[in-house]
Amino acid sequence: MAYSTLALLAASAAIAAGSASAAPAAAPDTARHQPEIDKIVRNISPQRIEATIRKLVSFQTRHTMSDTESDTVGIGAARRWIKSEFERCNAQNGGRLQVQFDGHIAPVSRRISRPTEIVNVVATLPGTQDASKERIYVVSGHYDSRNTDVMDATGFAPGANDDASGTAAVMEMACVMSRYKFDATLVFMTVAAEEQGLLGAAHWAEQAKQKKLNIAGMFTNDIIGSSRDEHGKVDDKQVRLFAEGLPVEKEASEANRTLIQTGGENDSISRQLARHVKEQGERYVKDFKVNVIQRRDRYLRGGDHMPFLERGYAALRFTEPAEDFNHQHQNVRTENGVLIGDMPEYNDYNYIAKVARVNAAALATLALAPAAPQQVQVRTAQLENDTALVWKANSEPDLAGYRVVWRATDAAVWQGSKFVGNVTEARLPLSKDNYYFGVQAIDKDGNASPATYPVPLR
Repeated sequence: MAYSTLALLAASAAIAAGSASAAPAAAPDTARHQPEIDKIVRNISPQRIEATIRKLVSFQTRHTMSDTESDTVGIGAARRWIKSEFERCNAQNGGRLQVQFDGHIAPVSRRISRPTEIVNVVATLPGTQDASKERIYVVSGHYDSRNTDVMDATGFAPGANDDASGTAAVMEMACVMSRYKFDATLVFMTVAAEEQGLLGAAHWAEQAKQKKLNIAGMFTNDIIGSSRDEHGKVDDKQVRLFAEGLPVEKEASEANRTLIQTGGENDSISRQLARHVKEQGERYVKDFKVNVIQRRDRYLRGGDHMPFLERGYAALRFTEPAEDFNHQHQNVRTENGVLIGDMPEYNDYNYIAKVARVNAAALATLALAPAAPQQVQVRTAQLENDTALVWKANSEPDLAGYRVVWRATDAAVWQGSKFVGNVTEARLPLSKDNYYFGVQAIDKDGNASPATYPVPLR
C-alpha cells in the first residue's frame, strides 16, 4: 500500500473520530440511484438511434455548402428533418421543449468558398426551479458531414459515425429527457459546419458569452459510433472523455495563475466537470468506464467543445475508444476488397446507446443538483496543519448542505469526503500541503454538484 494511501486512511479515521462531538445533520445519501434517472437511462433506445442515423445518411451529403432547397438531399433537408423530429417529440412530451433554428451567415474563409448560412438546430428544456433555471447545461453533436476533400459539397458523404452518431445521441436524449422536469436548463443542440471550422458551435458560444448566459457545463459527442478499431479489436466497455486542464492563453488569467501557484493544474472547471461525469456515468451505466483523458482533445485535433473552452466555459468531448480512419473523412469506395467510408454498417448501435446513457445520467444529475459552490477559499492567515475552508452560501431552496472532498496530490479522482452540514466553513485535520480539496453542494435528494477548487484567502 502506498504511503499516500496509508496517510489518507489515517486522516479519514481522524476526521471520523474528531467529528463525533459536533456531527452535522445526517448526510443525504449521495450514492443511491435516483429512480427518475434510472428510467431515463433505461429508455435510451439503440433501435431509435440506428433509425435516426440511417435517416441522416439518406440525405446523401450533409456538407455545410450542400443543397438547401431539396427535401431529400443536402444539409437543408437534414436540418429541417432534425427540427421536425424535435418538434414531434415535443408534441408527445407535453410541449416542454423550445425548438428553433439558430442561423448566421458565415463569410468566405479557408473552408467556406461563398457566403453560407450556418444553421444550428436547438431544443431547450427550461429549468423549473427559480434559483436554478438560469444555470444551463449544453450537449451537442454536429450534423454536417464531409468527404476526403473538405470542400466537396456534392459527393456522397454519409457521415454515419462522424457525426450522425453524436447527432442521434443528442436527439435521443432530448426525446427521452423532455418527459421529465429538471431544476436547471438543458440545451440539446445539433450544430453545423464543424468540418468547416467549428462555425456553428462558435456562433452559439459567442452569443451565449455576449448574453452573459450561465453555461455551467458543455458536452460534445463527436465520433461515438464504433467500438471496433482498425485492427478489428472490439472495445464496447469504455468511452474517452477529453478534459482540458489549463487553457491556452497568451497571458495567464488571475484564476489560472492561482491554479499554477497552488498546484491546481488538474483542478480546472473542466476537470471538475469530468470527475462528475465519470462518477455519475459509471454509477448509472453498469460495467462501463468513462476514461478521462487529460487533454482538451485528441493530439492537435479539435471539436465543438473548443469554442466554449475559449470563452471560459467548462466543456468536454466524448469520443469512441479507438478511431478507425478508414471510416472517417473518406470518400466511399472499395479498395482491395475493403469498403472505405463512413457507412452505417460500421456503427455499433448498442455502444452509441451506452455513451448516450452516460451523457444523460451526467446531465440529469447536474440539472437536478445545486450549483457548484462559489467563492470557495482556504484560510492562509496562519501556519497550521489543519485546513480551514470557507465559501458563499447557495440559494437553492432544497439545499441540504455541503460536502468537502479531498485526494492525494498524485490522485486523479476524489478519495475522501465529509458532509459538513448547511454551513459556510469547515476545518479538517488534513494538511493543505499534502491534499487537494474541493467543496460540493448537496440537495436533500442526495444530488451533488461538481466540486469547486478553493483559492487562497489571504
